[in-house]
Amino acid sequence: MNFASDNWAGSAKEVAASLQEHSVGFSPAYGASDLDRALERRFNELFEKEVAVYFVGTGTAANSLALSSMNRPGGFVLCHREAHLIEDECGAPEFFTSGARMAPIDGDLGRIDLEALREGLERFDPSFVHHGQPMAVSVTQSTEAGTVYSLDQLREIADMTHQHGLPLHLDGARFANAMVTLGATPAEMTWKAGVDVISFGATKNGCWCAEAIVFFDPDRAKQLPFIRKRAAQLFSKTRFIAAQLHAYLDDDLWIRLATHANQMAQRLVAGIEQSSEIRMAWGCQSNELFVTMPKTLAERLQQAGATFYPWPTPSWFAGRVASSESLYRLVTSFATTTTDVDQFIDLLPK
Repeated sequence: MNFASDNWAGSAKEVAASLQEHSVGFSPAYGASDLDRALERRFNELFEKEVAVYFVGTGTAANSLALSSMNRPGGFVLCHREAHLIEDECGAPEFFTSGARMAPIDGDLGRIDLEALREGLERFDPSFVHHGQPMAVSVTQSTEAGTVYSLDQLREIADMTHQHGLPLHLDGARFANAMVTLGATPAEMTWKAGVDVISFGATKNGCWCAEAIVFFDPDRAKQLPFIRKRAAQLFSKTRFIAAQLHAYLDDDLWIRLATHANQMAQRLVAGIEQSSEIRMAWGCQSNELFVTMPKTLAERLQQAGATFYPWPTPSWFAGRVASSESLYRLVTSFATTTTDVDQFIDLLPK
């Protein structure tokens, strides 16, 4: 009954098999192999246009290096107050951008509020050098709250971002889970909605160590080869990232894995809603769900073998958790089974 994180799950068997298949023989290094080149073409097909794609090993690297390519002196990245960029990157975006800062924007349910974004952008006066200047807006899809931006919401944020002459970055650590929820294509959820650059995540959804930075205007990516090399993210044996992503995309494996994770989350939600002591804090739209329950119940569940994390109360949820309770996060993955979910539900007070 492990609901700690989709990062705890191993790799999909198809991904592991591909790694084994490509672990023998010799192949050109540093992204020059036939396997790497074929994968770059696959990303063009996936997003229905020519893109510039760069493979890295972690989501932190993908986010930080994508933002580095957008850097401006005194730059600010506007993102949600509880975004991973602010809360969980240990200052990596600031470090790799040589000092850019994250400007927090409010919004309920983990999504940037459009009016709050407008106010955040308009507080920067181009003639007033002391405040610095905005360099990008970043959204997370699915969000840190397990919610999803609709395509219309993405377009509204993109339109406002572009009106201020800025690029829109999308942190897609759980990109596939959000796409499944929306029933959208990769193109519809990115460049057709106004996204300029995406951190394309695969590690949380069945890969071992595989992320990508995708630019929908290749001209924006001219410095990325040097940025990636300087950050020690140009792997010599890049075929091992390519091998993972080939298997990930083959036969829509990535969609099937994300669909399963989302379905397990909804199965968990249905059981929680029948309990008298645990309740959903807000709706679940992907594979992360958040609940409030008495601390004593959480301890009993953990003693019975369930693994999950207490979670800091978001600013927009403040005051809604009783002193005897806490907020907790449960995450399902491609490796979650119906047995895992049903055993957890059976432990809940009815």
